[in-house]
Amino acid sequence: MKPNSSIDFKIFFVFIAVLAVPALITLSTIDVSQNKIVPVENSSPLGYTWSLSLFIVPILAIVAWLHLRHKKIIIQKAFWISLLFLIPLGFILDLFFGLSFFTFKNQGAVLGIYLPGLDIAQWKWLPELPIEEFVFYVTGFIAVLSIYLWCDEYWLAAYNIPDYYQESKSVDKLVLFHPQSIVIGILLVIAATLYKNLVPGPDQGGFPGYFAFLVAASFIPSAAFFRSTQRFINWRAFSSTFFFVLLISLIWEATLAAPYQWWGYNDRQMIGITVDAWVGLPVEAVLVWMAVTFTTVIGYETIKIILHKDTALKHALFGKQ
Repeated sequence: MKPNSSIDFKIFFVFIAVLAVPALITLSTIDVSQNKIVPVENSSPLGYTWSLSLFIVPILAIVAWLHLRHKKIIIQKAFWISLLFLIPLGFILDLFFGLSFFTFKNQGAVLGIYLPGLDIAQWKWLPELPIEEFVFYVTGFIAVLSIYLWCDEYWLAAYNIPDYYQESKSVDKLVLFHPQSIVIGILLVIAATLYKNLVPGPDQGGFPGYFAFLVAASFIPSAAFFRSTQRFINWRAFSSTFFFVLLISLIWEATLAAPYQWWGYNDRQMIGITVDAWVGLPVEAVLVWMAVTFTTVIGYETIKIILHKDTALKHALFGKQ
């Protein structure tokens, strides 16, 4: 069956709704929040450090498959070039906003190697970011992209573009403005700001900075490249990637990181919608994985189109395949 990207794209959001609605109904019945582990010292020695294996082990397996069994050099190049653009997004988040958005109270859960981050409140660079945070973003982007690539090229290969090279020739302009993305993004930020300022809560008022960052990281690439990449994205591979990464994040964050305070969230920078059953975890902790998966896949498919489309430039820059 020939893949239909438009229908598969819509089915993905139907899946989200089918899972989210009963989950929200069930979680809303919890009136008493789970408690965090106190005191946190010695509660999980090097827990954050060792937990990075949740990303590292799948990465090693898939990257080995990519280089040992998958011989499409152009796919390998698209993979690594995409990461050169994506990983700095995580570093920017940490270096400039990490100390504003997050907290790191359990110092026994990390190696004790700290890098500087900007404290916007004091406008100072403070050495308070554990090195695990940077490894987290490096391995996170690699894990998301490698899982999508494996699903697209192997597990769900029947639903990708049969002749990517020929299809890419039909792309006249890679950057096609998608105004719906900008409008939706602005409306989401406005709605989140109104909620934070109008709905009573312990941290009512202010601006939901972390949510705004996630929206910008998702909708800016979407506004520029969604129209040109939509039909190239293997939406079944995308949905499998999203649900796999979401499962890892729930095991990681809701079960371990939040209770043991490997990292936490600055409530003043959040919308104020939390999940009591998950130790008051903010909704942004779940939304981040949709944002990361969406941005990663759009970035990868954009690079792949460029490498397939402009053969002369590809040969000049990278050599013959």
